[in-house]
Order: sequence, then structure tokens, then C-alpha cells
Amino acid sequence: MTEPAFPDHEYLTVRELADLLRLKERKVYDLAASGVVPCSRATGKLLFPADEIRSWIARAQSGGGGADETVSAARPAILLGSHDPLLDWAVRQSRCGLATYYDGSLDGLDRFVRGEGMLAGLHVHDAASDQWNVPAVSEAAADLNAVLVTFADRQRGLVYRSGDVAPSGLSDLLGRRVVPRQAESGTDRLFRNIATKDGLDLSGMEFTEVARTEDEAVEAVRRGEGDVAFGLESVACSYGLEFRHVVTECFALLVDRRAWFEPQIQQLFAFCTTGRLAARAEASGGYDISAFGSVLWNA
Repeated sequence: MTEPAFPDHEYLTVRELADLLRLKERKVYDLAASGVVPCSRATGKLLFPADEIRSWIARAQSGGGGADETVSAARPAILLGSHDPLLDWAVRQSRCGLATYYDGSLDGLDRFVRGEGMLAGLHVHDAASDQWNVPAVSEAAADLNAVLVTFADRQRGLVYRSGDVAPSGLSDLLGRRVVPRQAESGTDRLFRNIATKDGLDLSGMEFTEVARTEDEAVEAVRRGEGDVAFGLESVACSYGLEFRHVVTECFALLVDRRAWFEPQIQQLFAFCTTGRLAARAEASGGYDISAFGSVLWNA
């Protein structure tokens, strides 16, 4: 196979560089956006200085890092972070090819920063500012090439069995067995933030075994292993349990920009803009997806 000739002019266009590297033009845009490949925007469009491109390719061929290293360092097709039943359903129904690893928002944010997945689901409350997700992401991922977008607003509160006395708030949980979430979860952080704001001493509460997903927490109440869970309205409805609203939270997706145009992400997001996700959200209860895809933060 004949290798593409290096252009003899001072600047390369996107198409010329794509042909030279045997990449799709989309990948060239990703390389430029990440700052890995030398480029100029002085004319209002992307141009690549030929001499600097030659040096960049030479470094890659000598093991110094460049095009090959960037392409091979792609993130694995994994959705990290917090478990959301609606998002989990969309991943499966869209058949997008994403694997999932749910172990809480804070765990997912940490793993995302380490490059262990393409995106992470987050609902991290900041007590100082009373904001969702942006303070945590801007601190942990400021140096990454990433974007934070809305998935849905969710109704969270106290889930309990029919026939039990309805708790009016966290202050009514004393004397009841509470199903806790893991320390790495956004739910646990939010629960503790509200308890601190209300002046509650959590050491006086009785906690059961830790539940690691939204479904596990609510199912523990249904089975009688606990009396109350700090769970989602949608999950309470699916298990036929009662729900007392406490807070509306923002569930967002932190996405690696270089993975944004990968087929797994594109297929998932395309599915989420169809009527099927809207119908599922309405049937589940406790979701508002009207702001889906809106940008909350840019690195």
C-alpha cells in the first residue's frame, strides 16, 4: 500500500491530516480539541503547521508520544458512577454496547479522572453552595477534556411500606431501621448533608446492611430487612411502596470529549432523544427529562 505523501505547503487542512494519519476527520477534530496535535485557528478554521506535524509524527515513531499513543489511549466503553434505573434501562434498550460499573457518584468521578470509563453518572450535592455536581466536577476534573450534561431531575425521599406511620422527614427516622448507601455514593453524601443541616445525630440511628444500588435499597425495605430507605420515587413506585418527597436532585453525565463521538455514546444519546425514554420516564414517575443534554459545565 502506498503511503500518503506529506503535503509540500506550510499548513495542512483537516482532510489532509486525516489522509496522512489514516484517520477519520472526526478523530482529527478530537485530537485538535484535546490539544495533543499542534494546530492554528488564526484564520477561523483548523490548520496544522506542517513542520510541527512532522515533528509530532517523528516523536510518535520514536516512542515519544504522539498520534499512535493518543489513539491507543482511548477510554474503555464503560459507564461509571451512580446507578440510575432509567439510565440503566436506556443503556440496555439502546443496545449501545456500553458496559456498566455502578458503585456510587464519588467512586465514578474518581474512576473517570483515572480514565477508566467514557462517562460517569453523578448526583453529588455540595452543601456549601447548595449546588449539584458542578462544584465536585470542577474540582476533580478541571484538567480533563470533558463536559457535564444533564440527564434528568429526580425526586428523592423516604421510602417505606404501606401501613407504617409515614415519616415527615429525616428527624422521624429515630427508632426505625434505615437502609444506608455506601460512603462513595451521592445518596450517602446528600443524606448526611441534610442530617447536618437539620442538626440530627446519625449515631443514634439504627442502620441495616449497606445497599449499593437504588434498587437494592428499596428492595430491602420491601423484604422487611429495613423500615426506611432514602430512595427514588420511581423505584418506590416500581416496588409498590410509599414515598415521602424530601428533595429534587440533578442527575448528570460527565462525558469524555474524545469519546463523545464514539458509537456507544452516540447510540445511547440518540436513543435518549426519542419518545421511548420520555414515555418510560413518565411511566416510572419521579423523573423530569426536559433538560436532557443541556450543558452544565465545560472543562
